[in-house]
Amino acid sequence: MTDGGRSKAELRAERLAARDAIPPVERVEKSLTIASHGEAAIHFDAGAIVSGFLPIRSEVDPRPLMAHLRDRSARLCVPVILDKRTIVFRELIRGAELVPGTFGTFGPGPEAAELDPDVMLMPLSAFDAAGHRIGYGGGYYDRAIHRLHQKGRRPKLIGIAFDCQEVASVPFEPHDIRLDAILTESGYRPFEHPGQA
Repeated sequence: MTDGGRSKAELRAERLAARDAIPPVERVEKSLTIASHGEAAIHFDAGAIVSGFLPIRSEVDPRPLMAHLRDRSARLCVPVILDKRTIVFRELIRGAELVPGTFGTFGPGPEAAELDPDVMLMPLSAFDAAGHRIGYGGGYYDRAIHRLHQKGRRPKLIGIAFDCQEVASVPFEPHDIRLDAILTESGYRPFEHPGQA
């Protein structure tokens, strides 16, 4: 698997096309397998705040995993886009109404509490074996993580993806924040990052 020096945009388009090509039934089965791996591997303190996401397009469906984490006392939240630069994480309460958002998303309305996650389950378009990720190009998660770091918080960053989204090498800058782990249908893979704050 080589990336041939391709740009993030090229890798993103290629890996999203591969993800889109997974038949819907197979996508459901893989998502359930991912949830099973995550249930065994993701550890947190009682009452920890875990941000998940409500899937759009061909994303992994993390809702079975999120339900399990809630049953283990996690307090769940999901990202909501406020403007062209900002996402916040609003509490996801069972039975609460979800309102339409940007890019075909749904999420809790403005009355929901805004929370700072301790663990972040993050969608992505591509990743590599060193824990580098390519998002969707908007930089929303990067800015949200930076804001959390400025507040002295260091959430555990867990990418959620299918195996077909792995690439040999993601182009990265020194300031890029790497994932702590990746969770795919093959299992949970932690990454070692000497020196990363």
